[in-house]
Amino acid sequence: MSKERNLNKYSVRPKAVRYVLGYFILFLGSILAKIQIKGSENIPKKGPFILVCNHFNRLDPPFVIFAIKRPINFLMASDLKIEAQIMWAPWLYGFIPTNRQKIAPTTIKKSLAAIKKGEIVGIFPEGGAKEQYIRPAKNGAAYLAMTTGAPILPMSLIGMDNIWTNWFKGIRPKLQINIGRLFLPRSLPKGRKDRNKAIKITGEEIMCRIAALLPEEYHGVYISDKRINNFRSNALLAN
Repeated sequence: MSKERNLNKYSVRPKAVRYVLGYFILFLGSILAKIQIKGSENIPKKGPFILVCNHFNRLDPPFVIFAIKRPINFLMASDLKIEAQIMWAPWLYGFIPTNRQKIAPTTIKKSLAAIKKGEIVGIFPEGGAKEQYIRPAKNGAAYLAMTTGAPILPMSLIGMDNIWTNWFKGIRPKLQINIGRLFLPRSLPKGRKDRNKAIKITGEEIMCRIAALLPEEYHGVYISDKRINNFRSNALLAN
């Protein structure tokens, strides 16, 4: 059976299981890295929201959980080929399988169910962790936010570049996590052409808000986008 089929059969673990695993991640994270978090006051204490974060490393999710300290329903690409040494992590915590080319009805259904229950849906808008800079967003995060109207919480994770090298050398890497302020997505237009344009614009806004929490060297395709400076005035500034 292929990797893709295996991943498509995965699901999110019960909230209680993810809650307990969160404590384990807090303990493990404190041992394995020196983590500084800025903007924790921006995390809602209750209610649903969509968490979006840059994705530079396959190990990003545990550190996102470390920062948020609440169970998260992660969306994860179902066509990925996960290395055996880290496959246990998504298996243990669970996730919502996602087709990166076209969102399946089951993905929307499970995400909607999580939001209706007041839970957090976690999305890495770029869809993969191939580069060490911001790339254009896939449609998933923008579409889900605009469909549900759930507020979006931008977040950045810095310092994952050489995390394996540091660990092999016995060094605890320094990680910086910046959490911005919530913002509301645009409503989804009815017309197909207008809908596609609105999703593209919202996706760009999401990435620019994440970029506003990152040093300029990570801005990638948005390096000269003027929206980043505008968002910086209302966002937590990265070091």
